[in-house]
This record gives sequence, C-alpha cells and structure tokens, in this order.
Amino acid sequence: MTASPNTAVAAELRGVGLRVTAARVALLETVRAGDHLGVEAIATGVRGRVGHVSLQAVYEGLHALTAAGLVRRIEPPGGAARFEGRVGDNHHHVLCRSCGALADVDCAVGEAPCLTASDDHGFAIDEAEVLYRGLCPDCTAQAP
Repeated sequence: MTASPNTAVAAELRGVGLRVTAARVALLETVRAGDHLGVEAIATGVRGRVGHVSLQAVYEGLHALTAAGLVRRIEPPGGAARFEGRVGDNHHHVLCRSCGALADVDCAVGEAPCLTASDDHGFAIDEAEVLYRGLCPDCTAQAP
C-alpha cells in the first residue's frame, strides 16, 4: 500500500525537521502542482485547499520550505520571485522578455554543476544557475 500524497508530504516535512501543519502540506502541494508560481498564486492555491491563510504565513512557509531544500526560489531580473518544487537537479530556466513566462531547461551536458567556471576563485562550486532570455512561442507569434 502506498502512502497518500498528504502522508508522503508530511513525512518529507518531518524528514527535514519541519513541523507538519495543514498549511505547510497545502503549500508544498500547491508549489509542486503549479508552474513557477508567484506568492499570490500560491496563496490562492493554499486557501483553496485549507481555507484562510494569511499572506505572511505563506511567505514564512515558503522561506522555511526553501531553506529546507523542498522548494526552489527563482528570482528573475526585474520580476517577482517565483517558486517551484523541482529541486536538487540543477536545471535552468528560460524567461520570456515580453510576458514573463518561465520554463524549465534541463542541463545541456554532464552532471551538476553543468558548467565549469573559467576561474572558481577557490570556491567549491556545486551549482550553476543559468537564465536564458528570449520570446516565448505566443509572444513570437504576436511580434510584428
């Protein structure tokens, strides 16, 4: 018998030392079900699952989940932070300059960090973050 999603998520939260609450379970499930969601969209999703949750609680929950490595925070230049549940694989992103659509891009070759720095300045590099920019298919079709 397999565990239900709520049970599995609760076990993940416990596994990283976080207290299990209905709001945290709903938060993690919402982020994982979404596609690079912003805080407002996440709050709406959480409220749809558990009822009223303050925006402050959503921010605090996202901070805790990000610090625990269960959620990844993406900060596109000039835009609001977005969150995703795909963590630990060092993938990258492509961002539409026009509408702000954001999509995953798997590493092109090899293992993390996918890229080799020309000068690591003595750092033990374990991750590379790449953001490709351009126009999404919808915006390309609308361009004159």
